[in-house]
Amino acid sequence: MPTSHTSVPSQNPATPDRRRADLILFMVIAFAVSWASWGGAMAIGGPATGGEPAYAPFLLGAFGPLIGALVIRVRRRRRGEPVPPHAVRYRPAALPWALLLMVLASAAVLVAAAIGHVAGGPALSWTDAKDVMNGMGGPAAFLVSMIVSGPLSEEPGWRGTAYPRMRATMGLFPVTLILGVVWAVWHLPLFLIDGTVQHDLGLATPGGVLFAAGNIPMAMLVTCAYQRAGVVASIAVHFAVNTTMILLGVDTPVTQALIIGMQLILVALLLVTHRSATGPAVPGTPPPAQRAEEPAHV
Repeated sequence: MPTSHTSVPSQNPATPDRRRADLILFMVIAFAVSWASWGGAMAIGGPATGGEPAYAPFLLGAFGPLIGALVIRVRRRRRGEPVPPHAVRYRPAALPWALLLMVLASAAVLVAAAIGHVAGGPALSWTDAKDVMNGMGGPAAFLVSMIVSGPLSEEPGWRGTAYPRMRATMGLFPVTLILGVVWAVWHLPLFLIDGTVQHDLGLATPGGVLFAAGNIPMAMLVTCAYQRAGVVASIAVHFAVNTTMILLGVDTPVTQALIIGMQLILVALLLVTHRSATGPAVPGTPPPAQRAEEPAHV
């Protein structure tokens, strides 16, 4: 958890209108860059896999939220405004939390997949996992791809930029719900690009619907991680969930539903322990441990 500290008042505090304008600008940039890039991938045609023409615009589209976050950070710096009150600074001491949360997030997917197998789903196979990694150029290339495309390209935007500005005027649950819905809508073009997980699931299928719905508990989980240890933890959790699901080849509705349930249980446990550590708080206001601190990502 970040520790509270006494900060120097800014000579140019951010007003609600400026926070709202920054949030709108971030969303416009994130969607415009991503959807334009993914539209280019669709226009090129063919699978969006390494070595194919559609892969470059497909990969660029993942960085829409990060580009939006960088633009907002530059604007805030130039205006001399303080960091949003719910931003969480990176601290080396928080790394153990990030690692623990990463393990817990991966374990939630593993447990759900194991239960899904008992319920008639596919068996967990290390051979299949190795085939997935080899198909992406080997373990090293696979891990780099999994952390760059998704966690690193998205979390500084959704959690590091949008969340603090929305949280300034809204409670935790409304923010995570709205961000989860926005996240699901942002992913929609991927259902139309050959070679993506979303395309393989199909949009008008139980798997596609569960993928979209799963953005909400996933948003809650990475937000809990962000509150605990900043954007590094949200990146770690996002990476753990995506990587574990890809390695396990999660594509059955039963397993997807079980993952949603396990993530909600994990979120509840994290919220309970978080409140126990910080004490009761007035709804919609940050506890002392989450006062404005200078992050490297907002």
